[in-house]
Amino acid sequence: MFANKHSITMLFNANKVYDRQIIEGIGSYLQSSKADWDLYLEEDFMARLDHLDEWSGDGIIADYDNPEIQVALQKAKVPVVGVGGSYRNPEDYPDVPYVATDNFELVNAAFQHLRQKGIQRFAFYGAPVDEHHRWAQERENAMLELTAKEGYECYVYRGHPVRPETWQYTIKRLADWLKSLPTPIGIVAVTDARARHLLQVCDHIGMLIPDRMAVVGIDDDEIARFLSRVSLSSVKQGCFEMGFQSAKFLHKILQGYKGPKRPILVPPERVAERQSTDFKAIADPHVMQAMHFIRQNACRGIKVDQVLDYVGVSRSNLENRFKDERGHSIHTEIHNEKLLKACKMLRETDESTAQIAKICGYPSLQYMYAVFKKHYQKTPIEYRESMKPASSEVELEMVKTIL
Repeated sequence: MFANKHSITMLFNANKVYDRQIIEGIGSYLQSSKADWDLYLEEDFMARLDHLDEWSGDGIIADYDNPEIQVALQKAKVPVVGVGGSYRNPEDYPDVPYVATDNFELVNAAFQHLRQKGIQRFAFYGAPVDEHHRWAQERENAMLELTAKEGYECYVYRGHPVRPETWQYTIKRLADWLKSLPTPIGIVAVTDARARHLLQVCDHIGMLIPDRMAVVGIDDDEIARFLSRVSLSSVKQGCFEMGFQSAKFLHKILQGYKGPKRPILVPPERVAERQSTDFKAIADPHVMQAMHFIRQNACRGIKVDQVLDYVGVSRSNLENRFKDERGHSIHTEIHNEKLLKACKMLRETDESTAQIAKICGYPSLQYMYAVFKKHYQKTPIEYRESMKPASSEVELEMVKTIL
C-alpha cells in the first residue's frame, strides 16, 4: 500500500538541459519507488517565488545555485532539498540537505581528457564573477589547482557577459586572448555555451581546431553541439542522478529520516569525445592543414586533389610529408575519417545503414558493406550489434558522499 500522498514543489528555471535532466531524474525516482507525490512545476518551467510562504505543500526540491531561491527558502516550514554545484570549502554549503554536481571532478575529467591526448599546455575560459554563477568560480579554481599540482601553467580568461549590444566587443577581446596563447594548447570551457564562443572565434581567425587548440566544454548540451562546424567534446554532468538522489533524499526525510545533512556529490557521467579534442601531435604545418580539411570534408566525398588544392603543395610533397607524420597516404586518411564517422553513427544512433552510408560519403551501401567486411570481418549491422553493451553489464556506482 502506498504511503500518504505528499504535495511537492520543484523550483527550477528549466530552460536549460541541466535543469530538465534533474527534473527527469526526480520523475524517474517517483516511477521506481513508492513515493506517492503530487508534483508542482510552473507551466513555463520557470521558478516563481511570489507568495511562496503561502504555499501549503509538504516539501520542496530547489535550485540552490540561485541565490534568490536560497533566500526565499530560509524560513521554509517544510523540508527542503537543495540541488546545485559543489564547493571545495565545506562552509560554503547551504544549511539544508544538498545534492551537488561535483565541480572539481567535472573539470578534472576535462583536464585528464586533454592530458591523455598528449597536450602539455592548458587554458581555462571561464565567466565573469557573478553570485548566480558561483559554480563558474569553483570550476576555475579547480582548473588552477589541477594544473598547478601537475606542474603546468594555466592561462585563464573570464571574458564578458553575453549581451547583444556588446557581442562584437566581447568576441574581439576573446580573439585577442586566443591569439596571445602559445600553441598547441588545450582549453577547458566552463560551459558548452562558452566553448561555442571559442569554436566560433577560432573559425573566424583561422585557428585550427583541434590541431592548434583543443576545446572541451561542460554540459554535453545538444544545442551547443550542433551550432558549430566542429563538433564539441564535452563532459556530461550526472544531472539525472542528481534529480534521482534529491527525490530519494526528500522521500526519506518525509518518512522521518533524521540523519546528518551531508552533501551528496554526483560525479560526471563521462567525457563525450568529438572533433574538438581529436588532437594528434603533428609538427608539419602542411599536414596539419590537410588534416583539418579532411576532418571537415571527408564525408562530402572529397578526393586527394581537393586536399592538395586546399594546402597548395604538390602531390609528391604532401604525400611524403603525410607518410612521415601519419605513416600512410592522404587517401588512407580520407578513408579512415569516413570509416570512423560510420562506426560512431552505428554505435550511437539508430540511423539506417543506408542513411549512414549516404551521410558518410560512400558511393553506395554495398560499398560501405565491403569496407566493413575488409576492416572488421563484419557487416555494418553485425558491427552495430557487437557494440551493444551486454545485458549483464553492471553499472558503476554514480554517487559519493562527503564524509
